[in-house]
Amino acid sequence: MKIGFDNDKYLQMQSAHIKERISQFDNKLYLEFGGKLFDDYHASRVLPGFQPDSKLRMLDKLSDQAEIIIVISAEDIERNKIRGDLGITYDSDVLRLMNIYRDRGLYVGSVVITKYSNQESASLFKARLEKMGIRVYCHYLIAGYPTNIPVIVSENGYGKNDYIETSRPLVVVTAPGPGSGKMAVCLSQLYHELERGIRAGYAKFETFPIWNIPLKHPVNLAYEAATADLNDVNMIDPFHLEAYGETTVNYNRDVEIFPVLNAIFQRIYGESPYKSPTDMGVNMAGNCICDDEACREASKQEILRRYYESLRRLLLGQCSDNEVYTIEMLMNQAGVTIHDRKVVDAALEYEKITNGPAAAIELHDGRIIKGKTSKLLGATAAMLLNALKDLAGIEHSCHVISPEAIEPIQTLKTKYLGNKNPRLHTDEVLIALSVSAASNPLAKKALEQLPNLAGCQAHTSVMVSSVDIKQLKRLSIQATYEAKYEKRD
Repeated sequence: MKIGFDNDKYLQMQSAHIKERISQFDNKLYLEFGGKLFDDYHASRVLPGFQPDSKLRMLDKLSDQAEIIIVISAEDIERNKIRGDLGITYDSDVLRLMNIYRDRGLYVGSVVITKYSNQESASLFKARLEKMGIRVYCHYLIAGYPTNIPVIVSENGYGKNDYIETSRPLVVVTAPGPGSGKMAVCLSQLYHELERGIRAGYAKFETFPIWNIPLKHPVNLAYEAATADLNDVNMIDPFHLEAYGETTVNYNRDVEIFPVLNAIFQRIYGESPYKSPTDMGVNMAGNCICDDEACREASKQEILRRYYESLRRLLLGQCSDNEVYTIEMLMNQAGVTIHDRKVVDAALEYEKITNGPAAAIELHDGRIIKGKTSKLLGATAAMLLNALKDLAGIEHSCHVISPEAIEPIQTLKTKYLGNKNPRLHTDEVLIALSVSAASNPLAKKALEQLPNLAGCQAHTSVMVSSVDIKQLKRLSIQATYEAKYEKRD
């Protein structure tokens, strides 16, 4: 995988820029973190070289100055909102995030429950946190929010929210997901800090869209594809263009809300510290692209992956036609078709040859390895095993998994677990390979190649099981799936 992003430069520049922003105010900055604070796999895919935990590593450099506030909406607690990528509720994720941050040596100051109106589930969660010794603050619904500025910036608006006690210059405000109220928490704190004689600042940290690369750059188009379900649209920041005569990129929601934010800033401070949404941002990612062509190519592949994911979701009834149409339009803008994804044609051609479901994976040196469906293995499992053999220099005709490792798994599936299909999934093949590795040096050699599959592209000619999808993700294989079932029913 060709590196296109200088991660070390990014960590250095980003932490220095945030320190500089803190100094522009009374040594107090509320930094709203959009997106994921860690495990940012989208960024690592479109900016090859970006480490998924880069934001956390950047905060590690500021750990003595930073504290974290985690925000959750009472409405999300009440309706048991689920994180789609993890399958856990937002309130459970608050505890998970807290443990991860603390394990990294970061200070988590408190939890804020927004839109609180004594909802039963929210009150129980609040009590649970307090029993664990965690400070909890409540913010309330404000009539006319976000446009009734005189009420919002008053004792009956921000004034009725709890003041969050903080002790460090940099306060990072994050949440389990969007719509939690991070920005409102930051602005409420500006009001309360000024009441206490401190002119605190606000800034926003969003990795995408990248403000200082072209609007239609594939990296920014890939962000639109990733948020197609939210109807986010990248656009030129008109406020920045008017103020500085400089073309920068932002996205529609920030541009639309800026006049309101500007009015709130003026109401709190008497004047606004920012002339545009771009001014509010602190992201330095655009300055750390070291190979533009590598990032362009990686982003085009991401758009194609998002396209296939939308087709899959459409087949399952999880999205509308509009989401697919939006990504098709982005493919046109990026100048790509499905044939630009080599593994797609390879898998579909192999399906015709074998007259059954097939899979293909592209190794880092450009070799394409295929797998077909057999009585023993599913196409995805066969592809995975063939790729490991190829990387280990083992002949494909050579059996690296012993029958003694396979038979017990098949017996368990068909005799005890009620499965009609004895074929092994990817996880079962890896277990069988691991068992064989204890006595077979070739199996051990093949197993040791697993890390070399990370970042490889793959495609299957049919939809695969959730088990296979999850396993490919764990191996960091960037896979897509044809939106059709293996059987007509």
